[in-house]
Amino acid sequence: MKVAVIGCGTIANAAHIPAYMNNPQAEIAYFCDILPERAQAAVEKYGCGVAVTDYHQVLADPEVEAVSVCTPNNVHSVIAIDALKAGKNVLCEKPAARVYSEALKMQQAQHESGKVLNIGVVNRFNDSVNRIKEYIDQGKLGNIHHVYVSFRAHRSIPGLGGAFTTKEIAGGGALIDWGVHYLDIVMYCCGDPKVKTVSGETFCTLGKDMKNYVYTDMWAGPPKYDGVYDVDDSVTALIRTAGPVITVNGAWAQNIGEAEQYIDFMGDKAGIRLHYGSDFTVYTTENGALTAYTPKFNRRDHFQTEIDAFVECIQTGKKLPSHIDTVIVTAEMMQAIYDSAEQHREIVLE
Repeated sequence: MKVAVIGCGTIANAAHIPAYMNNPQAEIAYFCDILPERAQAAVEKYGCGVAVTDYHQVLADPEVEAVSVCTPNNVHSVIAIDALKAGKNVLCEKPAARVYSEALKMQQAQHESGKVLNIGVVNRFNDSVNRIKEYIDQGKLGNIHHVYVSFRAHRSIPGLGGAFTTKEIAGGGALIDWGVHYLDIVMYCCGDPKVKTVSGETFCTLGKDMKNYVYTDMWAGPPKYDGVYDVDDSVTALIRTAGPVITVNGAWAQNIGEAEQYIDFMGDKAGIRLHYGSDFTVYTTENGALTAYTPKFNRRDHFQTEIDAFVECIQTGKKLPSHIDTVIVTAEMMQAIYDSAEQHREIVLE
């Protein structure tokens, strides 16, 4: 299957390209990037494909069956919709789009084309997450009444003044960049319950005075002090669903020098803490005593599992849990948090 990677930056080189290279059913035909040197560097590094700067050239090739969209958020919907209309199957990195309305247009284009549109919510292919989902589905936690989400870091704003901190490009900050993964894990494990009400606040505080922002390191590039910083560096929210209540506490940057990145699933029989990107611990009772244990198992690379599933679903027609029809609820939820923060009131979705 001939595929193309559109956008040859960090996520493409760290995840999508190596995973395609490791899949015997896939062949990368194009590396596309608006920076020609970056596309050419990919050709030379991986020893395959053609470097192009215009994604329309990729879409015009009838031999290309699928594309990975690994660009900044502001062109996710544009490229994905164009690709679907051109008859290509699409794996679009998270978030689906900057705003919910753009995600809805992507969903509509998928329905009209009949092609695959999966979103890069890679944790739905994570072995720890799927084991937690099995525990919940089997009733081992009982009734899950509350889920607490924490994605907090000490002064970890990425690429200050760049694409990540420019709302027009990214759509938001800590919530849309990190929070999308955490919220999607919760929805997936809990069976994608209907969201009823959302109340949230976002804060653009620590990075606003860019030149006086103190940090130890900065992923996604050095500061651009002539750039823009108008996104959330922290967020809090309360989400009521048809299932559990979800509490969110997230921050790219906080004046607390400890990273707290976990999800607590709290049921009336047991609870689970997922250590994000790692293992999980189960807390319960046994024979009248409190007990806790951390299951041990081999964890596969979830990006490889995601790409393998994407290739297979095109061949078989299987609908994956990362399909736009399923994960669009996360886009709706994040939009409601941003709307609530802007209007300083609860948003009702039911």
